[in-house]
Amino acid sequence: MKKFTNLLKKEIRELVTLQLIISLIFTIILFNFLGSLTKSEIKKSVQLRDVYVLDLDKTDFSKELLNNLSVGGFRVNLINKEIQREDKNLAIDYARMKNLNFLLIIPRGFGDKVSSFQSTEVEFYSFIKSFSMGSTVGSSIVNNIINSINNYVSNNFLKAKFPNLNPESIKNPIKSKEFVIIKDRIAEASSSEVMNFVYSQSVFIPIVLMLVITYASQMVLSAIALEKQDKTLETLLTVPVSRRYIVVAKMAGAGIVGLISAGVYMLGYRSFFSGITGGVDINRLSSDIITKLGISFTPYGYLLLGLSLFLAILNALALSTILGVLSEDLRSAQGFSFPIIILIMIPYFLSLFTDINSLSLPVKLLVYAIPFSHPFIASSNILLGNYNIVYYGILYMLIVFIILIFIAARIFSTDQVITMKLRFGKKAKIGGI
Repeated sequence: MKKFTNLLKKEIRELVTLQLIISLIFTIILFNFLGSLTKSEIKKSVQLRDVYVLDLDKTDFSKELLNNLSVGGFRVNLINKEIQREDKNLAIDYARMKNLNFLLIIPRGFGDKVSSFQSTEVEFYSFIKSFSMGSTVGSSIVNNIINSINNYVSNNFLKAKFPNLNPESIKNPIKSKEFVIIKDRIAEASSSEVMNFVYSQSVFIPIVLMLVITYASQMVLSAIALEKQDKTLETLLTVPVSRRYIVVAKMAGAGIVGLISAGVYMLGYRSFFSGITGGVDINRLSSDIITKLGISFTPYGYLLLGLSLFLAILNALALSTILGVLSEDLRSAQGFSFPIIILIMIPYFLSLFTDINSLSLPVKLLVYAIPFSHPFIASSNILLGNYNIVYYGILYMLIVFIILIFIAARIFSTDQVITMKLRFGKKAKIGGI
């Protein structure tokens, strides 16, 4: 056991380089900076905004309308007295000169037309000075304000004509109650809110899997290829230690460093994601609905998911060990990481954009044959209570891992581990032939 521990320490020391540490520190700083910057832009976009108004109508109705604009997050500033005469073009020139952001013009006859049930318009000018998030959000706010104004005006009309009726009942006589059914569980909820909640619960799982597998695989490939290139692998194989220990130590060392690196990236990404949402919880699903539908991870669910993720990582490490032996040097090892990345990307994008169970049988079998697909499949099936699919996936990955580790151990048990090469673009050389 002491020999294995020494081998593991050696592998970790070789993988944890100054370059790796600097890149991880830089990543944390970069993600935190982007998250903070995005959060500040979002706060700017939702804070109280000044809107300058030229009221050419000057009726009680237009004044009441302006009083209600504050509901939409605007501070109203009348500019009728700021210009030489009440003219639209002069108001626009004034807004340009004063570097204003928003200008609302209420035309003459606005109140009379609205009172006589005639269609009318208000003009809203957004002065765009850049294309940042805070600068372009104005148009959506304006649309919300116009909708609020229309709702306010129509409610006043309906109250005047039908004082004993609720305006909302007149405008929307048909209401709906939406229910969601998951297996034998039912709850009154919006399907979109349920889907958003489930997505928020599992959004980090594919990212964690991609980062861990990518980093760990590249580390194993690079470590073995570098040892072959520097001829240190030959020296290592002469040490009186079981070669199976060497294989396991290499995979364990890369797995530990890969997990640490992925954890650092995940912390940075979480900070960035928090900045995108403005630090606000976007899940509006009540705990009562979550309990009724059973769409939260239980300790047993986390255990299954963790086991599935762990086996996927082990499969990637075993495959990387074999590919690392086939590489000739560090440069060729970088090319060998491409097949692993492709095998990760296929289930990753499929899990994002489609339901794997809805695919055609040949495509579904192809996806199930990729060991890295099963953690993606497991997260949603655990929430749905489809444990059999998760069990079969874990069993399949375990079988594949045993086969891969057997192949890797067989390769390391012979001298072909030093001479075995696979070149692309030239005549293939396997076993030094």
